[in-house]
Amino acid sequence: MRLLLVEDDLALGRALQSVLHNDGHDVTWVRLGGDCARLLDEGRHDALLLDLGLPDCDGVALLRRLRAAGHALPAVLITARDSLQDRLAGFDGGADDYLIKPFDIPELLARLRAVVRRAGGAQADSVWQVGDLTLDARSMHTTCRGAPVNLSRTEFALLHALVRNPDRIVTRMELEQGVLPYSEGQTLDVHISNLRKKIGDGYIRTVRGVGYMVRHDDGR
Repeated sequence: MRLLLVEDDLALGRALQSVLHNDGHDVTWVRLGGDCARLLDEGRHDALLLDLGLPDCDGVALLRRLRAAGHALPAVLITARDSLQDRLAGFDGGADDYLIKPFDIPELLARLRAVVRRAGGAQADSVWQVGDLTLDARSMHTTCRGAPVNLSRTEFALLHALVRNPDRIVTRMELEQGVLPYSEGQTLDVHISNLRKKIGDGYIRTVRGVGYMVRHDDGR
């Protein structure tokens, strides 16, 4: 994998770069958010490892700008911020995974492989349609009855997980493990409720005690 590592701590940055190189990956390491944005504009990377406490910007704010600019590469946040509020902000800002420092290197490598694998699978079938609802997994663009719908990264990931499994119940466990790995309590229900407000009530069906589903004819 071609990885872009954004970490301002010298010791940790050097250690991660060395470990990732030894695991066979091509790693570019920078310490500033501005350098991260420039490198993503200049070349292709397979995944982003992003610290949140950068000297020149906040990592979540940077990730939001990258997503708004069309950068869809998988992003793993690496940070000491461990509160639920911080984790939700990270996922809503566009993170694919969230790893709390200190972490074990084998876990980091496994999570990187997982987010890159999921991204590859999403791009294999780019456009999905259910009724009047259309999702483009490559551009993360959603329309409903021809009108654009502004979804957060997490909302899009939840909707994508449902529409690519039409006529099948997607269990709460599947959604929480695949999209909200650090969710607690009613986090999934809150995201589904917000999603319904944006796309309408006719698409996502609740199967009480099990999960959610959509049908091919939903929304019509």
